[in-house]
Amino acid sequence: MPDSPTIDDTFAEAFPMRATRLIITAIDEELAMIAAREFCGNASSVIGCDAEAGIEGSVPASDTIDSRPGVAVLAFAFDKKSLEKAVTARVGQNVLTCPTTACYSGLHSEEKKDRIKVGAQLRFFGDGYQFSKKLEGRRFWRVPVMDGEFLCEDVVGSVKGIGGGNLLVCGTNQAQTLAAVRASAAAIDALPNAIMPFPSGIVRSGSKVGSKYPQLKASTNEKWCPSLRGQTETTLQEGEQAVYEIVIDGLDESAVAAAMQAGLAAASAMPGVLRISAGNYGGKLGPHHFHLHQLERAVS
Repeated sequence: MPDSPTIDDTFAEAFPMRATRLIITAIDEELAMIAAREFCGNASSVIGCDAEAGIEGSVPASDTIDSRPGVAVLAFAFDKKSLEKAVTARVGQNVLTCPTTACYSGLHSEEKKDRIKVGAQLRFFGDGYQFSKKLEGRRFWRVPVMDGEFLCEDVVGSVKGIGGGNLLVCGTNQAQTLAAVRASAAAIDALPNAIMPFPSGIVRSGSKVGSKYPQLKASTNEKWCPSLRGQTETTLQEGEQAVYEIVIDGLDESAVAAAMQAGLAAASAMPGVLRISAGNYGGKLGPHHFHLHQLERAVS
């Protein structure tokens, strides 16, 4: 068994976001997954993207409204208006265009103020030939396309989500540290209500707010870069030659906490991991603080 890594006495600082879940279905799981992956493209960080998005998991045909294979995706933005714009554009470009797909709400909001318009906007692609159908209080738009019809729910629900849960895994070398965060990401990926929006769930380019170049909102976090030892103040400890970050968005605090617990436990069990930490801004960025020692005790 590998030696247990040091767990820093620190916390991950997360912030409020607006979130929604979509269920994308198709004639087979392959096409549903392709549409879902395209929907989630270029959605790693709201620093430079219109939304943060990721695949939550597959949905069996027995659990979808149209009895076809489906994929659940989660999307996050800073506010309802931004979320609506991003989701509608992504469905229009990447789901409507994909053969045989349909798109449904995976969250149902009782309050009208919490709903975002998706099918209600995409229906205009039908150029006047679209028509709607109401079923059990839900409205669906049927838009004619060249292989039949694209069916899309009129509105989808949204909730107050959380963005920015994170783990920083420090290891002896790139290969072992990468294996550890892959194990961590796999453990998190198995859980509901949370996503890791970065490619493969893993971040190599940890960032800080601001830059010496005024046009940049964020830049490399030099304190965590092994190659900059000796050139700048470093956070790295002896033997730490590689660092990877896992960033987590969730529908609520319990989802982010469960994901961080699972990721922490999985990474801790892997060889070559020397230390696990988290990124925060002293409590100034967001109100949600996930303390690593508390999470560690919860899984031990």
